[in-house]
Amino acid sequence: MDIHDIIQPYICGIEGLDLLPGDLELYDEYIVSETLHKQAEIIENPDFETVWNHFERVLVQKILEPVLEHYHFVIMDCAPGYNLLTRSGLSASDYYLLPARPEPLSVVGMQLLERRIAKLKESHQNDQPLNLNLLGVVFISSGGGLLSRYYNRVMRRVQTDFTPQQLFKTSIPMDVNVAKAVDNFMPVVTSMPNSSGSKAFNKLAEEFLSKLPS
Repeated sequence: MDIHDIIQPYICGIEGLDLLPGDLELYDEYIVSETLHKQAEIIENPDFETVWNHFERVLVQKILEPVLEHYHFVIMDCAPGYNLLTRSGLSASDYYLLPARPEPLSVVGMQLLERRIAKLKESHQNDQPLNLNLLGVVFISSGGGLLSRYYNRVMRRVQTDFTPQQLFKTSIPMDVNVAKAVDNFMPVVTSMPNSSGSKAFNKLAEEFLSKLPS
C-alpha cells in the first residue's frame, strides 16, 4: 500500500480537495527505531546527529514526494507538541502558519516554538539548509468584553516579536456554526456560507494567498 491508496479524493464533494488521513498511533517507537537503523546503514561514517537530521528531513518528505506534482498546495495539520512528526513536517515545508489564541500563554508558546524552529534550521545548516519561513500568525476565538482586553494586551506583546507583515489582519471569531460544521464533517464555508466563521475563513484564505510569492 502506498500514499495513492490512502488519499481520500473529493472530500465533501469538493473537486481538487483531497485528504491524507492521519492516525493517533502514527508515531510508533519500534518503526522509528527500525527506520533510524536503516538510515544509519546507508550513510557513510554515520554519527547520531547526522543520521537523526537526515531521518527528520526525509520522513514526511519521502511520503509526500510521489504526489507533490499533482497539487498546488499541500497543507499539513501538525500536532501542537514538538515531536518527530511535527519537526519532519516542518522540514518538508516551505512555510508554516501559527494559529494562536489571544491569551498570554499563547505568546509564551509562540516564542518557544520560534526558538525551536530556529534551532531546527540551525541543526540542518551544515547538511541541507531548510527553506522554511513563517507565513504569519492567525488569532482565533477573538471576541468582546474581557477577551477583547486580553486580545489587545497580547497583541502589544506579540508586536514586539513579530513584524506587521507576519501578523494576519484576519482573525477567526468564536462561532458555534464552525463547531456544528465540524460535527457534521462539512466545511463551514459550504454548509453555512453566511456565518461569521465562514466569512472569516474566506478572508483568511484570500490573505493567505496574497502572502505567497506570485
